[in-house]
Amino acid sequence: MRRLPLEAMTMYAELVEQLTALEASRTLGSTPGVFVTKEVKGNDYYYFQYVDAVGSRHQEYLGRRDDTLDELVRRYAENKQALAADRESVARLAASLRALGAGQTDAPSAKVIRALADAGIFRAGAVLVGTHAFAAMGNVLGVSWTGAGMRTQDVDLAAPRVLEVAAPGLSTDLPALVDSLEMGFLPVPGLDRNSPSTSFKVLGQSLRIDLLTPAPARPRGPVEIPRFAAAAEPLRYLDYLIETPIRAAIVAGDPALVFLPDPARFALHKLITASARPATETAKQHKDRVQAGQLLEVLFEDRPGDVVLAAQALAARGRGWVTRVRGQLRHLPPEIAETVSGQLG
Repeated sequence: MRRLPLEAMTMYAELVEQLTALEASRTLGSTPGVFVTKEVKGNDYYYFQYVDAVGSRHQEYLGRRDDTLDELVRRYAENKQALAADRESVARLAASLRALGAGQTDAPSAKVIRALADAGIFRAGAVLVGTHAFAAMGNVLGVSWTGAGMRTQDVDLAAPRVLEVAAPGLSTDLPALVDSLEMGFLPVPGLDRNSPSTSFKVLGQSLRIDLLTPAPARPRGPVEIPRFAAAAEPLRYLDYLIETPIRAAIVAGDPALVFLPDPARFALHKLITASARPATETAKQHKDRVQAGQLLEVLFEDRPGDVVLAAQALAARGRGWVTRVRGQLRHLPPEIAETVSGQLG
């Protein structure tokens, strides 16, 4: 683990702020397309031609040309110019961060994550989890990870089946989006051939997208996520992980705004995950513990209160949760293990 310079931490905070502002100020100018006119019986009519997030072409009729629509076209051009300037600023910040040693995402995974972000999957309640989330947390905390099994192309997304706060337009056709990337993704069949796929993989490569969701009381195979037009694999303990997500930036060639789990909860959840792995997954178990240990080391030094809150939230879920975490603490440095154990009550 290596500390990033203060300059990088300042730039990263600005990058997240700018990406958040871009997301919040989405206007007609952010829609890639063009206004066209068609003459019908001597009158001009406006249409808007665009390609949606999954690559389908559309042409929407707006109406007969008049002063109001002319003003809309003018504002669209202005908004596009402003958006282009904002995106250039974001790209410069990301390039500067990479030069200062900020953690990066590999190019294929970054392309997938950026497409998911542009399609609105994170606005619709998805949270980036797994090793890509851990890598991104380094930039959040101002460190660069080393020796923690960082090389992966699994893009893991977790989301509740139903959003607590419903809002119109919060949906993404995940299978169509994946297909539109033209990267060779295919659905991965499950053990039960009659069950819907919860994963997409590029044949012959390690690039993969997995959709996960908290397990219901009695999980019976994949769980449908209607707003994603896809099914997710139900996992125990996942509700704790994604309950309080944070905004973060994926620092790649074209940065993206995503949601990540709270780092302290991510660390404790990694210990639970390690406890639940079978003996055949020793390497993954070791990676879970290493990532948990590195996160807790930084958090205890810089943000100990976060660990306290995460431990309290975990302990409130029952003795079984606490027992699983305590069973993994012997693999961590003694001072960290002792402090976490004390917070668990």
